[in-house]
Amino acid sequence: MRPVAALVAATLIAPLAVGACAPAARPSSHPVFIATDTGYLQPGDLARLAEAVPPAPAEGSAQALADRAASARFAALEDTDRWLLATSHAELRPPLALQHFDCALGVRLGSAETPVLDRMAARAFHDANAVAEQVKARAFRARPVGDDPDRRACQTLTPAGRASASYPSGSAAVGTAYAETLALIQPERADAVRRIGHEIGVSRLVCAMHYPGDVAAGEAVGRAVMAEIAATPTFQAEADEARREIEAARATGRTNPGCAAERAALAIALP
Repeated sequence: MRPVAALVAATLIAPLAVGACAPAARPSSHPVFIATDTGYLQPGDLARLAEAVPPAPAEGSAQALADRAASARFAALEDTDRWLLATSHAELRPPLALQHFDCALGVRLGSAETPVLDRMAARAFHDANAVAEQVKARAFRARPVGDDPDRRACQTLTPAGRASASYPSGSAAVGTAYAETLALIQPERADAVRRIGHEIGVSRLVCAMHYPGDVAAGEAVGRAVMAEIAATPTFQAEADEARREIEAARATGRTNPGCAAERAALAIALP
């Protein structure tokens, strides 16, 4: 394994053998993962947002053919440092997934107590993923690894996971929701955290888990969900508390040692 690849594998978060956006089990008193049955938005709001998402490209359409061609090009990144970063990005359960944003924030999340931020992440996960799942339930589009049984995924997949629906990307929706949450809490670092939110979506292309159209739709879902979440009084009150938590964590001076590896992986040109 090359030095940069080894550093990514050792210091960034490795995925578990789970579905891309499967909810975590009920948490312990000191949870690694947090699941919640409610988010910020009401069920009617989630249904309305899902209804506004356009359908996936029709099979055989110009967009569908372009998606397939673009996906095939991403196979060239298998086993590169960008592939290993995509492997770590496959872990999107809250709050552990927030560590994907350590380098953008200049802090090491998880090195200090951030209960409010962790709760916000769990609620944003719930709402963004709920909208994506409702859209998926309307019509099925296969994943690249489902269309091509020989295509490698950068995470462990069950047969059901390989055969699950691809449009829209729930991972891109959740990654974007996290990024928008952090951009509102730390506006001076908005560009940096939004870039990582986008790169989480790109990682799903590298992993052959989604087509470009799936990721674009997922990102749009994440932005639409967060636009409504941000207007809620609960989010606004929690954002102030989470801002103080992040600043306290930053004051410790701890940073993620994987940042150099992340920069190297993100510098790799996409096909």
